[in-house]
Amino acid sequence: MPANSLVDNIPLWILLIATVAIVLLSVEGGYRLGVYRHRRSDQEKETPVGEMVAATLGLLAFLLAFTFGFAASRYQDRQLVVLEEANAIGTAWLRAGLLPDLEKVASRKLLCEYVATRVDGVESGQLESTISRSEEIQLELWQYAENAARIQDSMVKTGLYIQSLNDVIDRHADRVMLGIEHRIPLVIWLVLFGETILAMSAMGYHGGLTGSTRSLASLAIAFAFSGVIILIADLDNPASGLIRTGQQPLVDVQRMMGDG
Repeated sequence: MPANSLVDNIPLWILLIATVAIVLLSVEGGYRLGVYRHRRSDQEKETPVGEMVAATLGLLAFLLAFTFGFAASRYQDRQLVVLEEANAIGTAWLRAGLLPDLEKVASRKLLCEYVATRVDGVESGQLESTISRSEEIQLELWQYAENAARIQDSMVKTGLYIQSLNDVIDRHADRVMLGIEHRIPLVIWLVLFGETILAMSAMGYHGGLTGSTRSLASLAIAFAFSGVIILIADLDNPASGLIRTGQQPLVDVQRMMGDG
């Protein structure tokens, strides 16, 4: 399955080091250019440059806020879909009791495996194999539902189960869409890093132009901006990192199935 994000296959600690290095190099490059310009000519005024630096940093802050809001919103959506999926699976498991004995036992066994596959897949980060096995189980469940519809006299009972099974399949599609497809686009990542380089370079250039010495505050700024970028990357990637979509609703359904 192709990656949908620039940072999907990069560990967060490597991304953090790389981002801090990019920021510091940008500041240093801008500072050296500013020192060069300061020594070569005094025609460039400091005040207009300072205003442009402030505008550039403000634009970077806006872009970071926009991207963070996008990632946080998608994270909340994924949490909600997990809850909806757990409710749909629990309902399907209960309504499987309306099926004939053979279909009931087989369907409930498959639903138990389905939940275990979903939970284990997120914990291990093996999304591709999890999605593939989940879709295989869905087809098997649907075949048992078709068998039940052919042999059962009451279509109402079978219809109730089929409706709940359809909800399970729909929630799977929602999770794939939110977790794999609806991610931060590559162009936004490129613009974000490009704007970071420009803003940090402009800040360093202003420092060199004024003739001031390098400040340790540059290191603090580097970690501050890099930390926000790493947080955005972590929120955007549901398969790895420190912030993962909680699976507790599915764990609770798994426990209910075991108790049942």
